[in-house]
Amino acid sequence: MILRKHHRILVSGMTGKQGTFWTKAMLDYGAQVAGGVNPRKAGQEHLGLPVFSSACEAARERPFEVSLLFVPPKAAKAAVADACEAGAELVICLAEHIPAHDVMEMLAIARLNGSRLVGPNTAGLVTPGETFAGIMPAFNSDVFRTGNVGVVSRSGSLGTLVCLNLTRAGMGQSAFIGIGGDPIVGTSIGEALAAFEADAGTACVALCGEIGGAAEEEAAESAAGMSKPVAAFIAGRSSPEGKKMGHAGAIVSGGKGTYSAKRKAFESGGIAVADLPSEIPMLLQERLVQSE
Repeated sequence: MILRKHHRILVSGMTGKQGTFWTKAMLDYGAQVAGGVNPRKAGQEHLGLPVFSSACEAARERPFEVSLLFVPPKAAKAAVADACEAGAELVICLAEHIPAHDVMEMLAIARLNGSRLVGPNTAGLVTPGETFAGIMPAFNSDVFRTGNVGVVSRSGSLGTLVCLNLTRAGMGQSAFIGIGGDPIVGTSIGEALAAFEADAGTACVALCGEIGGAAEEEAAESAAGMSKPVAAFIAGRSSPEGKKMGHAGAIVSGGKGTYSAKRKAFESGGIAVADLPSEIPMLLQERLVQSE
């Protein structure tokens, strides 16, 4: 799940405006982009890379491990199926507003093919100094720098802010994993935490959560059982109940998914919870000293 420099990335929707901008940024950063997918432009070149009619066709000519999807919501299910059937180990789905029944089918397809789905509604993955895939500003040295803090976030913007605070504190990141802000996602916070627990380059973890759903409560036990320090921030402390706040998953109803419930779950497991994102570096530094 942690992206590495040797991973080859196929970009579906590479020829579109956003696909072009971010693929070029990825190439400039050093990412190994194998090519793109656009049935209407198959056989052409774009950004000096071949464009294929499908991921399955691409796999025969330009093997890849990671599929990055710049496709609209209605095309997401077919694009995920194509990538998984082509043998993608990791499929990163950026689109939001995908119907829930489509997402459930996407998850089933990924499981049947032995692929991992990150997203939907993810900002992507970053490994500073190595590579990135998605729409995170890995190239901005004020935000990302090589370090030893793993960052997992439902929100790309909140994850960017926490990474900025870590970089300003001189800590830097081992990797960023954006799991996505939709109610149903392919990779959980707990699975991201397990990846950081197993990663030799990660010394501690910053967890960026938000109100709505039960993802943070479910991850609290995993966080408490880690050998590495974890500090969390939960967005939405002042949000009114029953109001959707940004992400599709950030809605609170019936007393579930509240800020207080999430904070209690973390603190009962000994996980430090910051009142502000800027407090994350200090909390992690304190716990790293205590663990020595």
